[in-house]
Amino acid sequence: MTTPRTEHLVLPGVLTAEQAAATVRGILAVQREDGAIPWFRGHHLDPWDHTEAAMALDAAGEHTAAERAYDWLARHQNDDGSWYAAYADGAHDHVTDTGRETNFVAYVAVGVWHHYLSTGDDTFLDRMWPTVYAAVEFVLRLQQSGGQIGWRREDDGTATADALLTGSCSIHHALRCALAIAEQREEAQPDWELAAGAVRHAIRRHPERFLDKDRYSMDWYYPVLGGALTGAEAKSRIEDRWDDFVVPGLGVRCVVPNPWVTGGESAELALALWAMGESDRALEILQAIQHLRDPATGLYWTGYVFDDEAIWPRELTTWTAGSLLLAVAALGGHDATCAVFGGELLPTGLETDCCG
Repeated sequence: MTTPRTEHLVLPGVLTAEQAAATVRGILAVQREDGAIPWFRGHHLDPWDHTEAAMALDAAGEHTAAERAYDWLARHQNDDGSWYAAYADGAHDHVTDTGRETNFVAYVAVGVWHHYLSTGDDTFLDRMWPTVYAAVEFVLRLQQSGGQIGWRREDDGTATADALLTGSCSIHHALRCALAIAEQREEAQPDWELAAGAVRHAIRRHPERFLDKDRYSMDWYYPVLGGALTGAEAKSRIEDRWDDFVVPGLGVRCVVPNPWVTGGESAELALALWAMGESDRALEILQAIQHLRDPATGLYWTGYVFDDEAIWPRELTTWTAGSLLLAVAALGGHDATCAVFGGELLPTGLETDCCG
């Protein structure tokens, strides 16, 4: 196993170089030889969290391991461009959830663009282009007339029209990364530009087009993390419910009013804060969740029930560690991570105003 590059993963009160290297080794220890990155050994893999962990490996300079993760996705892509929602950790990748969730499918574009920016590998981009193209086309077949994107297609082919705000925000981010890939390859995709603009308009102006999940912190910060809200709109949204979700010194609630803070949501909020230019508050959030760190593995517990002073569930998940490493990499100035989550260099698509 190589020694991870951790110079941009060192952050006061969050990670030393030794701790960062241990966290990267923790993810590598879970990754299988075929490239798959399950939540933890013996659990399942889903395409979104698999990709997030692969991005963290790229942020640490583990490009070969990250590329193996994307090759796993290419090999397991369904004929319609999708992936199943969950695969068991095992030799035969038994499918445990045969639904196909649109935000899970779209996220490959974010990971592929991040890997390309980390490596400059044109051969990789060429090889993964058909995978990204098919994934985006699958997702856009579930886009509704109002711009929002149905969250799932069942195994029998039934499409779900209901849209999730968090999922559509993540897809908005993925569409912008897919457009960046297309632009790099000089293959214009005007339909993708229109789709990105339409979903952004729905996010910014039409909350009624999404299922009501405002108890969940992800619905609070994902319009910012996914790049649909910026500037004053982003700051206003974050300030509006800060006290509802942020537990000082412990992290971010997953769901209000439950007394449960989670590492993944906390790290993602930190990344959104960084994207807003709020690096000091992002650092405070990342410092607050170090009570979730497991010194033996370098990985992080999924969550903590503070009323009971109990770790729950007892799971050290690769995606929790991955989200933390990506947030730290952004604060540390890792070029690829900053470009992907900062958003200034990503194509914006074409937003039309249905309200005008």
